[in-house]
Amino acid sequence: MATKSHFLDTSGEADPVWIHTEPYSKRPQFKPITEDIKTDVCVIGSGIAGISVSYELVQRGVKVVMLEARDILSGESGRTSGHLSSGIDSGFVELASKRGQDGAQLAVDSHTYAINRVGEISKELGIDCEYRQLPGYDISQYERGQDGHEDDVKEFKEEVKKMNELGIKASYQEGFAIRGWDGKVDQRDAVTYPGQATFHPTKYLLGVLKWLTEQPNFQCYTRSRVMSVEEKGLLSKEVKVTTESGHTVTCVNAVEATCVPLQKLSVVAELEFYRTYCIAIRVPKGSIEDCLLYDSKDPYHYVRFTACDDKDDYLIIGGNDHKVGQEPEDGRYAELESWVRDRFTQAGSVDYKWSGQIFEPVDYSAFIGKNQGQSHIYICTGDFGNGLTHGVLAGKLIADEIMDLDNEWSKLYNPKRIPALSKVPGMVAHDVQINTQYKRFLQSDIKDIEDLMPGTGGVLNPTTQTPMAVYKDDDGKVFKFSALCPHMKGVVCWNGAEKSWDCPVHGSRFGHDGVGIMGPAKGNLPPADEAAETLLKQGSAA
Repeated sequence: MATKSHFLDTSGEADPVWIHTEPYSKRPQFKPITEDIKTDVCVIGSGIAGISVSYELVQRGVKVVMLEARDILSGESGRTSGHLSSGIDSGFVELASKRGQDGAQLAVDSHTYAINRVGEISKELGIDCEYRQLPGYDISQYERGQDGHEDDVKEFKEEVKKMNELGIKASYQEGFAIRGWDGKVDQRDAVTYPGQATFHPTKYLLGVLKWLTEQPNFQCYTRSRVMSVEEKGLLSKEVKVTTESGHTVTCVNAVEATCVPLQKLSVVAELEFYRTYCIAIRVPKGSIEDCLLYDSKDPYHYVRFTACDDKDDYLIIGGNDHKVGQEPEDGRYAELESWVRDRFTQAGSVDYKWSGQIFEPVDYSAFIGKNQGQSHIYICTGDFGNGLTHGVLAGKLIADEIMDLDNEWSKLYNPKRIPALSKVPGMVAHDVQINTQYKRFLQSDIKDIEDLMPGTGGVLNPTTQTPMAVYKDDDGKVFKFSALCPHMKGVVCWNGAEKSWDCPVHGSRFGHDGVGIMGPAKGNLPPADEAAETLLKQGSAA
C-alpha cells in the first residue's frame, strides 16, 4: 500500500506544536473534485484567509466552493506561531511615513477588528480554541548598559507617541520586567500595550470549517490542485477555475487565498519571501506571564504560549528569519533555545521545532482585494508577519467587495495601488537581488550522487545537462527531479530543516518527493526518473 506523503498534511517535514492536541488524524477528510461545478464564489486555499472569506460569504447566503491542492490546513496557517496582533513589523512610525497617517490608522482599525472577530466567532460557534486577549511587550535586543539600548529606548518613545495617536493605549515603562524572567540577561524597559490576543489556530479553523460543512451553500474539495484561474471574455462576469484533473469550477468571483497568487509576476514581484523558525519548549504552568513579547532585533524574536498538559505550558519562540533558499538553516533552532534558557531558567525540554514562510510587501501593507488587471479575481497576500490577522480581516474586506459594499480598508490594501515613489529604489534593489539568484545555474551542491548522505538532498548541476534535484531516502534509494522551479525556472535549493526543495527566486517550495507545497508555482516538481515519478504519484494518491 502506498504511503501518504507527509507534505499532504503540512508544508514541511517538521511538525508544528499545534498537532500536540490536534493531530492530523483528527482533521476532516474531503474528496477530490470529480465533476464540473457552477457556484457563486470559488475560494482556492483552506487556510485562515480561505476559511475566513468562506465564512463571511456563506453567512450572507453566497454559494461557495472551496478547493485545496492538498489536505485541509496543510499550508502556513497550520505552521504559524499563533499571535493576533495590531502591531506591524515595520512599526507605526515607519508605516505612517510610507502610507500616511490615514493608512496607519486603517492598519490599526483593521487588525483590531481581526483580533476581536476571532473572539466573536469562537464564542458564537462554541469553539474552545484557547482564545484570550493579553498585553503585548516590545523590548530592546540589548541589555541595559550596552550600546544600542538607549537608541532603542528613544525609538520606543517615538513609537508610543505614534501608537497613542492611532488609538492604541501604549506606554513606555522604564524598568519593566516580565514576570518569570529570572535569567541574568537584563533587558528591562518596555513598550506595553493591551488588546492583543493569542489562540490555537488549528482548533479555531477546524471549528469554523465544521460550521461551514453544515451549511447547504458550502462545498469543499481537497487534493484538487488549481492550475488556472481565468476571467472569460471582455465583458463577461464568469471566472473559470481549472484543476489539475481537468475539472472546472465556473463562478462569478474567485478568491486566491493561497499565501501568494498562482501567477508569474505583478504582485509577486512586490513581495520578499522569508523562512522563519519556531520551537516549543516546556515551562511550568503559570510560571511566566502570559503575553506577546517582541524584541528589537532584525529579524526579531517573538514569544507566546499555548497549552501542553496539566503540568506544563509551551513557550513558543520564533525568529532567525532569512530569505527563502538563500541562507543555510543550520544553528537557528539552537539559537532560539539558547535565547530562552538564558532568560527563563525554568525552561524544560524542547518538544517541537518547525519553520514557516512569511511574505513581506515592499510598501509594508498586504495585498487584499481585486487582483491587478482583474475584475472578478481576488487575492490575499503579503502577510508581513501577521498572516492570521490579515486572513481574518480579508474575510470581511473581500466579502464586502464581492457584495459591492464600501469598505474603507481597501484604500490601504488594494492590490492595484501604485507604489509610492519613495519605495521605487527599494523595489529596484529587490528585483536585482532576486535576479542574482539565477546564479545557481552555474553552481552545483554535490559533485556526485555518492556525496549525499541518506535522508538528504542536493542539486547536481552537470555543465552540459539540466540541473537535477537529487534526493536519497533513509534506505539509500535515489530519486531525481528537475531542479528547475516550474514558476520561472529558478534552480531550487535543498532545505535540510524541512526536507524540501525551495526556490530562491520567488519562494516556491516542494516536498522531497516533489509535491508542490508553496506557490507561486502551481504544480509539482517534475520527476526526472521513473523512481521519482513513482514516488510522487504514490505519495499524492495515497
